Amino acid sequence: MAFSSTLLLFAAFAITLTNAAPSPHAVCSDGTVVSHASCCAFIPLAQDLTENLFENECGETAHEVLRLSFHDAIAFSQSKGRSAGGGADGSMLLFPDVEPNFAANLGISDSVNDLAPFLASGKFPTITAGDMIQFGAAVAVGLCPGAPQLEFLAGRPNATAPAIDGLIPEPQDSVDKILARFQDAANMNAEDIVSLLTSFVHPSVARADHVDPTLDAAPFDSTPFTFDSQFFLEVLLVGVGFPGLDNNTGELASPLPLTVGDNVGELRLQSDHAFAHDPRTACFWQEMINQEALMASRFKAAMAKMAIIGHNAEDLIDCSAVVPKPVPALKQATTFPATKSIRDVQQSCPLPFPSLSTAPGALESEIPHCPDGQTSCDVVRSGS
Repeated sequence: MAFSSTLLLFAAFAITLTNAAPSPHAVCSDGTVVSHASCCAFIPLAQDLTENLFENECGETAHEVLRLSFHDAIAFSQSKGRSAGGGADGSMLLFPDVEPNFAANLGISDSVNDLAPFLASGKFPTITAGDMIQFGAAVAVGLCPGAPQLEFLAGRPNATAPAIDGLIPEPQDSVDKILARFQDAANMNAEDIVSLLTSFVHPSVARADHVDPTLDAAPFDSTPFTFDSQFFLEVLLVGVGFPGLDNNTGELASPLPLTVGDNVGELRLQSDHAFAHDPRTACFWQEMINQEALMASRFKAAMAKMAIIGHNAEDLIDCSAVVPKPVPALKQATTFPATKSIRDVQQSCPLPFPSLSTAPGALESEIPHCPDGQTSCDVVRSGS
């Protein structure tokens, strides 16, 4: 009996060590000092994602993985309980035939299919699906000029079931409904939501798949994303037309429906416009204009909250040291698009509007649709 008791005591001690705070002195093979040796597995993953998935740029693929990180995480409900969804648990990757088929997730299959091979490759056996998604987003963000280096906590357990439908905010939802959803998911407030929209920034905001079906087959603008505040300015400009069909659910008239020469159109989401003009968020929205440092810090803080929805931070390991350092900012001032000025601003905040210059460029087309009814115009901006 004494021997058995000793074994039980040893097992209990081992469990205690496993759950104890990780040692701060682990060093990876490349010399990176991390909080725990398990963090080292993410260093080759970062290189693999950067080179073989994102192709060393903040393009459409990188941005779609960032969108996936939000859709995977927000599927959690404090009021409905964990049976509704596990938050940032990788359920999108583990149940690819369920959640990606929800109406609010249409188009997300591209990023699921992009990340799934990395999870199944066997090269990263200790990395869970939830960690794969959130770390992929952190790597993607770092490729965008001017973006912050995101926090990354590891150790999310794999999802055991898919999330239920109805937990993903949609562009036609009211501000009240979106606020309630974020509060229920993670006690996130209105400024957190606006800060997260920073990820959908100039020059190409993630295409909102299936908002306008005529644009889903249109080529995506190939210009790399940059982390600046053009998005916050342009959402405040008066809408004049649509890059495709009008009267689509969740879409409003855009200030830049089509630009002659570049053949690029801008799609505006209803929810973006609503947050830009809601009295609870209008001044915070306006404050973001031409304030990239503020945008970066608030976005980093909001992403830190979102990335651990459904988890306790104390149960995770801080592996922020292995997140690649972001590429430098381009340091381009926010400007009114060509032909636009302060006269085109629909201002809802009573504070003075920032003083901005107007960018040079060709006159924009008065035609609100793609030429000849074709889907040849590129969609460069939308919300989530």
